[in-house]
Amino acid sequence: MPHIVLLGDSIFDNRSYTGTEPDVVTHLRAMLPEGASATLLAIDGATTRSMARQVKEIPGDATHLVVSVGGNDALGHGDLIQRGATLTSDPLRHLAEIVDGFEAAYRAAVQPALGAGLPTTICTIYNGALEDPEVATRARVALMMFNDVILRVAVEHRASIIDLRLVCNEAADYANPIEPSGRGGTEDREGDVASDGNSARGHTACFSIKSGRAPVGGAVTRPGPRLPFSRPCLRSHDVRLV
Repeated sequence: MPHIVLLGDSIFDNRSYTGTEPDVVTHLRAMLPEGASATLLAIDGATTRSMARQVKEIPGDATHLVVSVGGNDALGHGDLIQRGATLTSDPLRHLAEIVDGFEAAYRAAVQPALGAGLPTTICTIYNGALEDPEVATRARVALMMFNDVILRVAVEHRASIIDLRLVCNEAADYANPIEPSGRGGTEDREGDVASDGNSARGHTACFSIKSGRAPVGGAVTRPGPRLPFSRPCLRSHDVRLV
């Protein structure tokens, strides 16, 4: 039977921020057909450096992996977002050095999951709900560089992609400026993640969870897991797994 494993950070391990609303894994379990299961290995605060332990704990009967990590690595460079180009006389070189370091760490973190031979979905980093417009603009631009790394790695490995920038784009999607709420902005929308079930020979497909069934890009040879980011009213028959 299908067994989905969630790896990464508080994008999935968001119980501390949802109040009385269900967290991501609770929504997911409610959507799954009878006999299917979901395991939460993601840990709030995790970075690329702490992914190895999660990967080692992947159950032997896992059938699908979903990975969301990197946001806390980006937060570690908050000075870049707060002060921008005033940090250095050569801001582009400074940013390149940061992103190069992130790319090395990200590749090392997700390679074991991508090499597990299971259909894998990769999540980008969302932009957050920062109140200061200037800081929000800097964050959005800086995160493009981090997300470029994530997208390239996913495409190289033919993993499916959830672009969280298209998912969490309303204030209600956040419990605070950087953490997802229980609502997750998907109360009225259905989310799809498609994989052809073979991580080695699959085709990359990018989905916005708010976009319904239509893929943003890429090609899919046959349907794979259709997963929610956060949705309290999806029905069990909305979930298809192979």
